Amino acid sequence: MKSFPTRYLILNSKWFLEHTTEYEGSFHSLKEIIYSGISRYQSIDIVKTGSYGKCLILDGKIQSSEADEFIYHEALIHPALILHDAPKKILIGGGGEGAAVREALKHTTVSEVTVVDLDREVVELCRQHLHEWHRGAFEDGRVKIFFEDARKFINKSNDYDVVILDLPEPYSEGPALMLYTKEFYNEVYRCLKDDGILITQATSASVHNFKAFTSIANTLKQVFPFVNPYIAHIPSFYARWGFVMASKKFDLAGLTAVHIEQKISALTGELKFYDSETHTRIFSLPKYLRSSIEKEEQIISDSSPISFY
Repeated sequence: MKSFPTRYLILNSKWFLEHTTEYEGSFHSLKEIIYSGISRYQSIDIVKTGSYGKCLILDGKIQSSEADEFIYHEALIHPALILHDAPKKILIGGGGEGAAVREALKHTTVSEVTVVDLDREVVELCRQHLHEWHRGAFEDGRVKIFFEDARKFINKSNDYDVVILDLPEPYSEGPALMLYTKEFYNEVYRCLKDDGILITQATSASVHNFKAFTSIANTLKQVFPFVNPYIAHIPSFYARWGFVMASKKFDLAGLTAVHIEQKISALTGELKFYDSETHTRIFSLPKYLRSSIEKEEQIISDSSPISFY
């Protein structure tokens, strides 16, 4: 059986320590272990903590928490779907909790959401235990789910308006290592329509741990004409978190506050994080990140992938 990295330690059944990097970690009070197990691809834990409520933990790393998942998922989904004129056909790579699907379905133009997740067990466990995330979105008739490798699926797909990559961070033993390379992004470019948009989560943008973020942004610049990195603070991650939006046609500079608010007013559900003011803030990177992205030279490739850890 494959071995998995141990990134958290349960202490006296009351606390667990999550190792967020090689040099730091965080303690969380542990109220309940809802599920703990190992699938073919990764370790899976669903626990209830004192501060953040339910948490989904993959390979020992908090992927999503009940208290702040709305920040992550609204930041991941809405900039691209609002920038696009009328997104209809959406592909989500990863996203097993269903929250990304939930947010995409708020856009009335969306007629099809395809979810591609490698790990069936993650999706089924989230359907069972994390209703607060998906809120029944998997049962919507517009949603199709495929349990296979996202890269293989994209290699045989085309004509998507928006591709959302809601993937685990890349590391040498992880299932997403090859989903951050130039070769993969070339395939995403091909499978998008002529006005298509990609958004990917892009790991930490904290002051001491942003190399993967800047490298992902630089790699996408080799493929797409319009590339916009942005960040949102995710409390349960204890960090500013990076995202990158890349478009074939749409320039972010043309997106006005009035247009954003008009698009939001047409949504079928309420947003708690993202609006025109938040949009301006998350795309306004601090100087150290702007400078680092401008100076970044690494291009992630199949022969030289990057590891977040």
